Amino acid sequence: MADSKNEPLALRPIARAQTPYTTKFGVPRQAGLVRLEGRIVFEPEFRIDEAVRGLETFSHIWLIWAFSRNIRESWTPTVRPPRLGGSARQGVFATRSSFRPNNLALSCVELLGVEESESEGLVLHVRGMDMVDGTPIYDIKPYIPYADAPENATNGWLDEQQWRPLCVDIPQSELEKLPEHLREGLHDILAQDPRPAYRRDLEAEENTDRTYWLALERYIVYFTVTDHTVTVTRVRTLDDEELDILRETGQIAGTY
Repeated sequence: MADSKNEPLALRPIARAQTPYTTKFGVPRQAGLVRLEGRIVFEPEFRIDEAVRGLETFSHIWLIWAFSRNIRESWTPTVRPPRLGGSARQGVFATRSSFRPNNLALSCVELLGVEESESEGLVLHVRGMDMVDGTPIYDIKPYIPYADAPENATNGWLDEQQWRPLCVDIPQSELEKLPEHLREGLHDILAQDPRPAYRRDLEAEENTDRTYWLALERYIVYFTVTDHTVTVTRVRTLDDEELDILRETGQIAGTY
């Protein structure tokens, strides 16, 4: 008989995340950095009122989820954290990198409310998620301040790294192309500098103004970074066909 203590744990999603992040690029590197709202929709098997009884009394919740867009067959014991510029290495278990043995992640988000929808069953309304739309969620736990925020906690090697948000310049004419619920969030995303860490150093050396794009819902935002300022150059809306292709491939045709 097999030893059950050594059997691998089989996980199944209990819910899916609905977020404004259509692709990985632009997703905040930590929960709570960008105050965009999202939803957690339970899978049919777990749409049971009793399962969330009392959850609405908490202000924040923990989400255990998977880096479903970054799953690899192998892993490495060290990674290059973006906070270190993408060059220096740290142990994978000393970071929150997505490239881990089990590809699991942990996020603390603000709980705005619990709803029972006729079409979707149980729905949690949250703020501050750091995951792509459609991400599987494997567990939900209440955040308990006295246990989860010890007074003597430290930031480890992060305390040695200075971080300054970028200055953000969004022309009003382009900002108005976005719905109001995305405008403040876009500012916060860009201030965190969504570029890959290695590109920051490379562009500083080359003194180039490369154009990047990120997707929020069905909107594509183009931007450049010069010195310490990120400038939005254009915002456009995808048609249904373009949006389907983007969700399937993570790409859009051309730069413009």
